[in-house]
Amino acid sequence: MTENHGAASSRPRIDLLTREFPPHVYGGAGVHVAELSAVLKPHADVRVRAFDGPRGPEAEAEGIFGYDVPDTLRSANPALSTLGVDLQMANDVAGADLVHSHTWYANMAGHLGGLLHGIPHVISAHSLEPMRPWKAEQLGGGYAISSWAEKTAYLGAAGIIAVSGGMRADILRSYPELDPAKVHVVHNGIDLSGWVRPAETGPEADAARATVERLGIDPRKQSVVFVGRITRQKGLPYLLRAAEALPHDVQLVLCAGAPDTPEIMAEVKSLVANLRELRGGGPHDDAGVIWIEEMLPRPELIAVLAASTLFVCPSVYEPLGIVNLEAMAVGLPVVASATGGIPEVVADDVTGVLVPIEQVQDGTGTPLDPQQYVSDLSDAMLRVLADPQRAADMGAAGRKRAEDHFAWSAIAERTMAVYRQVLAG
Repeated sequence: MTENHGAASSRPRIDLLTREFPPHVYGGAGVHVAELSAVLKPHADVRVRAFDGPRGPEAEAEGIFGYDVPDTLRSANPALSTLGVDLQMANDVAGADLVHSHTWYANMAGHLGGLLHGIPHVISAHSLEPMRPWKAEQLGGGYAISSWAEKTAYLGAAGIIAVSGGMRADILRSYPELDPAKVHVVHNGIDLSGWVRPAETGPEADAARATVERLGIDPRKQSVVFVGRITRQKGLPYLLRAAEALPHDVQLVLCAGAPDTPEIMAEVKSLVANLRELRGGGPHDDAGVIWIEEMLPRPELIAVLAASTLFVCPSVYEPLGIVNLEAMAVGLPVVASATGGIPEVVADDVTGVLVPIEQVQDGTGTPLDPQQYVSDLSDAMLRVLADPQRAADMGAAGRKRAEDHFAWSAIAERTMAVYRQVLAG
């Protein structure tokens, strides 16, 4: 792989290191890096280094470089194959003024690259391994490796960006050795131009209607929509239990795939089947429980959101929750757990309803009283659904809050301010 460094520039060269980058995006961190790289370009010489293989000559000309897992590690534990990619990235950041890594997958690349080439390393904290102990189900002994990699990188970093105040508190609680002055809060942002309700007439409206019809959603009925991966973190089993209290003519739309383990997939399948049976559904009748396992392109996901009444986020761990911002930008009220960074996004009783949740402090986020949480989640959804005008007002307030507080232009400036402080220090 070769890089054209071009002429000398007064702008700093920033290498962004990430597990995900288009076209391979699986979650909020990948969305974040894609948007951040774009808004930083007016301020810096930006290079992106990502997993999932080379992106081709045109992408490399734009400063986007992809890496494959080394052949000898393809069948290894995923934590080891991750480190195999990290070593390649660490070698290639030579010449950067600062490296900025995202998630534990790329943290060790930033840490080792910083040590090797004598450049500062900044971390964006999108999640924390100590807060996700269920990953041991997925990675086995690799979870001990991912936890070690993350801790080592955090303790060695020149600066850490938390995506919310709640995340900053989690970082300092998980890694008390850290100097609090190194941990800065810069919220995630959203591309507001890319998250807009479809037009009511014309080709865009026709395409949205076709999508909704293809997926089996009836836009004349009320709908509650969930978007997220099938992981313990996202709390989907709690939602499926809470949905038992919904009127049977209210559709439940689950945009949910990519299960972490076969066990949680089996649990979700069982709960979906049970909910359909309670609603009178049979083997060939979804009874208004519409499960979309494919990852929808953005225009199709926006069509689903726009056809819905309410967005629900039952997460037990959520540093910020980009999905809530996306739903708000499309004008949906949000019912969400009052945990992590969610209360910094969803304004209670203004843009939606925050559901109280007392949690076990063992890193799992498990509700102390699961039945109470399920009951409170049901009540919150029912209250919003019962007052369509209030729901519409909350949706409009959500769009305005996204515009006022989470535009990417402001987040680029805040991120550059962190870089300048680190480079000066």
